[in-house]
Amino acid sequence: MPTDPNPTPRQPTVLITGAAKRLGREIALLLAKEGWRVAVHYRDSVEDAVKTVADCKRLAGASAAFRANLANETAVRKLLPTVIEEFGHVDALVNSASTFEHDTSATFTFAALEKHVRSNAGAAILLSRALFEHLQTQGADSRGTIVNLLDQKLWNQNPDFMSYTLSKAALEAANTMLAIELAPRMRVVGVAPGLTLSSHMLSPEKFDAVNKLSPLGHASTATDVAATVAFALNNKSITGTTILVDGGQHLVTTDVRPQNETSQQ
Repeated sequence: MPTDPNPTPRQPTVLITGAAKRLGREIALLLAKEGWRVAVHYRDSVEDAVKTVADCKRLAGASAAFRANLANETAVRKLLPTVIEEFGHVDALVNSASTFEHDTSATFTFAALEKHVRSNAGAAILLSRALFEHLQTQGADSRGTIVNLLDQKLWNQNPDFMSYTLSKAALEAANTMLAIELAPRMRVVGVAPGLTLSSHMLSPEKFDAVNKLSPLGHASTATDVAATVAFALNNKSITGTTILVDGGQHLVTTDVRPQNETSQQ
């Protein structure tokens, strides 16, 4: 049988952690729109994951949800093989999921630090290595990309969310080390958003006020961040570096402590 001179390119597959809602969902929807098959990881947000999968399917035709607690090493090690079993292959990983709990030096505990490091850095490292080993089985020319969601706080530190910030600092260091170790098969890129989505810890007024302090008069939108993740996945010459997407927020000092925190912190 003659070989097809114009074979149809296989559809790329991406695993996105924390993709059920918020920023992870926005990334999932954009990548689905760009033709990626999307593996939607979630921990507890079942209904949100189902909705994200349904929306991705309408855009890309293939998506599925995968539940795992990223603080559990056994669960993390099982995650990528489960995705591969569903889709056959995985080409990229977006480490978007984050544990984000407030603490300072006054409330810091070993347990809090370990909790953040496990899910925010440890899981990303294990999944990155698993993807690398998977791609090694896909042929000498197989290449992949890892995108790690970081935080502009690493370049504009303040004494809050200490355990979270330390865990992201560990991931930023891993971003560089993995880029060296896994090259040339893998590219590893960091994307560091500014204050992008509000939460129960910030009122809408406080959120808007902090954003307006950025040099550009705004920080980042979820659309901005998702577009940067897509850019990192598509640009074949970027690795071992981080793209800050924050409207210049890292250039100014802002106070984004929860409103019930006292000034002594």
